[in-house]
Amino acid sequence: MNSLLPGERSRNLRREREVMRIDFKNGQPLVEAVQIAPLLGLDVIGFQVLMQSGNIRTGVERGTGNDAGKLRLTFQSPQWQARLTCAEDGTVLTTSRLRVVPTDPPH
Repeated sequence: MNSLLPGERSRNLRREREVMRIDFKNGQPLVEAVQIAPLLGLDVIGFQVLMQSGNIRTGVERGTGNDAGKLRLTFQSPQWQARLTCAEDGTVLTTSRLRVVPTDPPH
């Protein structure tokens, strides 16, 4: 994990020891705000507000070849990016969290 604040690593390691699972409906991942909000430095309400306003970007990538059956979910707020790699059954195998560095818009 990169760009962590002081004391953050130990909190994330404790959280990672808990088995996180992603549910699926019609083959699509269903993620609860309570699972992702802390990874983006948000509470659930803050996460929902940013999602509804379009300020959280999401992505889903499905593995191929050696990674077939795996899924990578990406969530990006204006400040953080969180990625979850999941097994076929929805078990989260890895999580990562990176601070987003704002860039100046082109002139």
